[in-house]
Amino acid sequence: MKLEYRTLRVEDRGEGLLLATLNRAEVANAMNTQMGRDLLAFFDEINAASLAPRCVVLTGAGDRAFCAGGDLKERNGMTDKAWQDQHLLFERMIRAFIGCPIPVIGAVNGAAYAGGCELALCCDFIYAAETARFALTEVTLGIMPGAGGTQNLPRALGERRAKEIILTGRPFTAAEAYDWGMVNRLCAPGHVVEEALETGRRIADNAPISVRQAKHAIHFGMQMDIASAMMFEIEAYNRMVPTEDRREGVLAFNEKRKPRFKGR
Repeated sequence: MKLEYRTLRVEDRGEGLLLATLNRAEVANAMNTQMGRDLLAFFDEINAASLAPRCVVLTGAGDRAFCAGGDLKERNGMTDKAWQDQHLLFERMIRAFIGCPIPVIGAVNGAAYAGGCELALCCDFIYAAETARFALTEVTLGIMPGAGGTQNLPRALGERRAKEIILTGRPFTAAEAYDWGMVNRLCAPGHVVEEALETGRRIADNAPISVRQAKHAIHFGMQMDIASAMMFEIEAYNRMVPTEDRREGVLAFNEKRKPRFKGR
């Protein structure tokens, strides 16, 4: 798959593990139109790929910011139509991101504000540096979260807490995000990518069809009543029964060795 983009650095860490870095450190990795295009192309390619990619770690360049949100210098003076055209691109990118069939781990190394916070919330789970900060500041600029923030944040930490965060625009710390359940792990500064990659490697070593189906069942099952979700889970489960990987997993267990999963 393509690994070269203008605002996104993608590194193949081997065996299906990718490290994707938002690469505009000089402007706190603010998201401009080109970054929207690059992220859309990246996730579109993963979504259309075979089972080769198994896990993605998403982070920001430098140690100051994960992503400061939309590039307001680029947006300054935009016509209404230009603004809406750009946002349509961002909407397409977010849909491709949320639709990614493989796990995406957010490694939040610094500030994740506005659209940057929304990008983090699109990840399956988040590791954050202890010094990271989060905010959804859109209402202080005359707009509102429009990249999934009003939907993903309340699902992560509850409606009442989400309303307070979104309606005030007030920043919060990584420790608060951890206490509220938005962040899975706090990491020492400089170690968040390393720890996320370690977890990503563990995921990538597991049976890829199993990982995809489990993510699929969790994501869509959470949107159903429990009886429908249980039926949906069984449909996802039955996809694994006739696979080589299922037979290899059981055989490896009985032979007391590490399984060699092939994604088929």
